[in-house]
Amino acid sequence: MGDMIPSYDDIDDLHRKYAPSQEAYELVYRHCMIVAKMVREICVFRNRLFVQADVLGKDMIQQYTTKAPTRLLDTDKAVVGALLHDIGTYEVIDNDGSNGEPVSFNRDRYILHGLAGYDLLKAEGVDEEIAQFCRNHTGVGITKEMVEQQHLPLPVADYVPRTTEQEIVMYADNFNSKSEPPRFVTAAKAIQRCAKFGEANEQRMRELVGIYGEPKNLKEMAEQYHMVLIDAK
Repeated sequence: MGDMIPSYDDIDDLHRKYAPSQEAYELVYRHCMIVAKMVREICVFRNRLFVQADVLGKDMIQQYTTKAPTRLLDTDKAVVGALLHDIGTYEVIDNDGSNGEPVSFNRDRYILHGLAGYDLLKAEGVDEEIAQFCRNHTGVGITKEMVEQQHLPLPVADYVPRTTEQEIVMYADNFNSKSEPPRFVTAAKAIQRCAKFGEANEQRMRELVGIYGEPKNLKEMAEQYHMVLIDAK
């Protein structure tokens, strides 16, 4: 059974190995790096709350989160998971960008990218928990009931985070899009987007925003990466 924890160099090599073009590599890996940056900041802040809980007190902590942290998070593992979470998107590309047109993805098959990434990493001998960052990050989680009721093209199973670190990667992923053109979204817009998939999805995103807050410096990151920041209308 594979148990490799990829280094940063290994992660870059994996992206380059499976990207069908330089354009696809740059789009997907840039997104993964953006998500990893948000994930690191969330983990560091949650760990600070955990360590300082006795000093801050319950009332102060409730100003920052609706759910106090119960343990220290493995920030390094979360960052590795974030850097790999979308590697399966290379398997669902329609146009790889090498023809001068924007990179585009197959809409009907896109929902398979998480499972594709999981299978890819397992075949490479990557640790099960790291591979699960791919499998369990789509939207705000895909349940067995959703697969059955919506007739999704996935094996009937739960595709939801199994650790807090996986949940944070799933959450942060909602704030940056690989669409054309790539963009950042605010928490309000992320909630609005989740609402399109039903009331339960909207409520789940609201809960996650309450727990983790809107990622910091979205406006600055949008400027850094020359992207727009979209707010709810």
